Amino acid sequence: MKKILITGGAGFIGSHVVRLFVNKYPDYQVYNLDKLTYAGNLENLSDVDKMPNYHFVKGDIVDASFINQLFEKEQFDGVVHLAAESHVDRSITNPMEFIFTNVVGTVNLLNAAKAIWKDNYEGKRFYHISTDEVYGALGETGSFKETTPYSPHSPYSAAKASSDHFVRAYHDTYGLPTVISNCSNNYGPNQFPEKLIPLFINNIKHNKSLPVYGKGINVRDWLYVVDHARAIDLIFHQGRTGETYNIGGNNEWRNIDLIKKLIEIMDRKLGRPAGTSLALITYVTDRAGHDLRYAIDASKLRSELGWEPSIKFDEGFEATVEWYLANEAWLNNVTSGSYQDYYKKMYGE
Repeated sequence: MKKILITGGAGFIGSHVVRLFVNKYPDYQVYNLDKLTYAGNLENLSDVDKMPNYHFVKGDIVDASFINQLFEKEQFDGVVHLAAESHVDRSITNPMEFIFTNVVGTVNLLNAAKAIWKDNYEGKRFYHISTDEVYGALGETGSFKETTPYSPHSPYSAAKASSDHFVRAYHDTYGLPTVISNCSNNYGPNQFPEKLIPLFINNIKHNKSLPVYGKGINVRDWLYVVDHARAIDLIFHQGRTGETYNIGGNNEWRNIDLIKKLIEIMDRKLGRPAGTSLALITYVTDRAGHDLRYAIDASKLRSELGWEPSIKFDEGFEATVEWYLANEAWLNNVTSGSYQDYYKKMYGE
């Protein structure tokens, strides 16, 4: 049986990857390593936490001694590394936390994998998940390719860029069998409500203001999280060692247009007159280093591995809104912090 370590598996994207691996590969032993910070929520995996091939480990990737002992004990065959601090606003106020988790934590995992594999890399893989923000910003045209030079503008994207460089360096220097992917903005169920879509769903529901940076003209490419998990599965198993793959939704939206689309759906779902919640929009001072536009060229992933998004945006966006409205208890638990009680109930700590 293969032993696969998924870091950050209780988070938004990570929980979808864990669920996919646990259900799709019953012969794999899937280990979910998560520190359970504010964004890690084991309730996200309540549907698989009793499965015989699922194992949860609480721990911090910054703790090198702990990581080395875990790798030595379990002898993982593969690593899918998603654990990261990811919120740009938080990185501006506390950049050191991002350096420790995103850079030092990644290097700790690389060192541990290198130590247990001992240059015998057959059947082994270290897969590092990154972001399109490492590329910087685009003008009104063009899209990020795997060969686009790095130009990070926030402490978050700088930390992720650094971790990418270390992963490549360990491949080039030590021959470690690595692969990297850089994805666009994700949306879907289980996202912590500091991010735009779940935050605004919650605010609209409770008639709270919708803070829009600048004029709301920043453009993002949106990818449904289940499609991202499918791409991760494909790259982990079939991607070429040492390569980078961009994952995007081919689905660009200006922030203000996305928000108005969300308002239209929410007002309809809540039985409010159309456009009622437009009055909640409040324009605030733009964020420092706010990149104007991101767009991903995922043609390499499509041509080499045959992946493309399976969910059309209108379908995925509507389903996302419906999920948050139908899972009011989950949202209330997250916003109140009581979701952390799930860990104590499940694991007695």
